Order: sequence, then C-alpha cells, then structure tokens
Amino acid sequence: MKIGIVGSGFVGSTTAFQLVMSGVAHEVLLIDKDTARAEAEAIDISHATPCAHNNRIRSGDYSDLTGSDIVIFTAGANQKPGQTRLDLLKINAQIFKEIVSQVIKYATDAILLVASNPADIMTEITLKLSGLPKSRVICSGTLLDSSRFRVELSKFLGISSENINAYVLGEHGDNEVLAWSEANVGIMSIHEFATVSGKQITEDVKNRIDDHVRNAAYKIIEGKRATFYGIAGALTKICHSIAADSNTILPVSSHHDTIESANNVCLAMPTLINRSGIVKVLYPKLDEKERVAIDKCARVIEDYTQQIAKEL
Repeated sequence: MKIGIVGSGFVGSTTAFQLVMSGVAHEVLLIDKDTARAEAEAIDISHATPCAHNNRIRSGDYSDLTGSDIVIFTAGANQKPGQTRLDLLKINAQIFKEIVSQVIKYATDAILLVASNPADIMTEITLKLSGLPKSRVICSGTLLDSSRFRVELSKFLGISSENINAYVLGEHGDNEVLAWSEANVGIMSIHEFATVSGKQITEDVKNRIDDHVRNAAYKIIEGKRATFYGIAGALTKICHSIAADSNTILPVSSHHDTIESANNVCLAMPTLINRSGIVKVLYPKLDEKERVAIDKCARVIEDYTQQIAKEL
C-alpha cells in the first residue's frame, strides 16, 4: 500500500515512522512546504527500515502522490494563545483550499484521512473541497480519545485494555462524549464487571476518568509541547484496517446528513471500515444524558461548519 502524508511535523513524521516500521505501507511519501524538513524526516526514518520492514519512504511533491491508496492530512496551523477556534479554522481552511486540490489532482483514487485540527470540521471542509463521496473522506475522529478512555478504565479495573470495549463519541475536542452506557468487558457491562471485581464506578470515578480523558492532550502539551505518539498509533490503525480490508469497527468521524438536531456535520460514531473506506455507520443506543451531550456536540460542530463554509 502506498500512503502519502501532507505535513511532516511531529504528527506527520511520527505517523510515517509507525507506518513504515509496522509494515502497513510498502511506500510512504512525505510532502511539506518545508521541503528540507520533509527530506530530513524521510532520510532519518529510512535508516530504521533495515531493523524492521525494508519499506520505502521518501519526500516529494504532489505529483508523486499518483497511485496513492491513502493520503493523510496532518498539515495546518496550531491554535495560538488568544486565538479563537474560528480564527484557527479560517487559517486552516485556506491552507486546505490549496492542498486538497493538489492531492485530488494526482491521488485520484485515494481515501483521504484527516487529522488536522479541529479535525471534524476540517473533514467536512475536505469533503466539500474534494467533491469525493463521503465514504472516501475519513477523520481520525475519537479513536485516540477512545484509546485514552480504555487506558484509564484498564488502570481502574486492573485488566488489559484489549479486553475493554469503550468508545468516546462525537467531537475530537472539548465536547466529546464518553459513552459509559455502552462500555463493556467481554459479555459484561463495565458496571457489572466492576461490581464482580470488587470495585464501584461511582460518579466521582466517572468524573475523574472523564477529566483524564478529556484533558489528556492539554497535560501532554504542557509537558512536551505536542501530542503525536497516540495519534500516530490511531492513524496507523485506520490505515491497517483499510489495507487489510478487515471490516473493522472504529470510532472515526465522517459526514452525517442528519444526526440529532444537526445537519451536514462530521462527527465520530462506531464505523465499519474496509478497503473501500466507510461501509456503514453504527448508531449506539445511548442513555438520555449521553444523547443530549451528542446533540449539543453536533450543534456546535454544525455552527462552526456553517460559519467556515463562507470562507470556502
């Protein structure tokens, strides 16, 4: 599988490394307006390939995307102190107006995978700019957030995170929704398993885990300026699901014509993915509190999407 990555910063380069070293991609192409950075990252990663999978990584320009199966978008500005979310959106929308047109010019059959923030809204922008069917425009969504949720539950329950099925839904951001009502371990609900394990998931426990999940990025950024390992793992998981044609269910973000009281928004729900992209979105039976939160989340995304649409 050939995968292009637009943006060779922390997220782009770490994702490239993971894709090559895991063997998911036989070829990775790094593109960045800072061509020297892209070239340096590609050369550095290539020196690790003899220790794992001897796959190819290089830097290039948009024309080199020809034949790509997936193109990942990690380019874009980061939010600065004092800058509003809409300010950031306006900047990144203009960046995407340039790069999306170049990508679809050469990567005509690729699935587009968006990780640039605010990710859900940038995915809707990518869908509109590309003109591609919604099945081929995917956002990393809340896969990373769901991984954080599972890690926190794993620590509390004292079991492997692999045995926990728990999702964060909605927005990859402050309005995300932890779906406690649908979380389970094996054939038991998360609350049943906690009880038989001698633990209780009280409101205090929920609030503490919610805080750790929701604010994880802020804590990481405070300590080391950026988050990149977690999202690189999430992007690699999505690419593997596509490459293996595995019909995997992941909480990625995609376009919804209508969800709750909002229209034409991208947000994350459990989604069946294979080689063709998005196959089917699965809507869980959430409790009333979670449904209200999803509705609020969808309306916030819709509002920002409508505002930024004027800039396109």
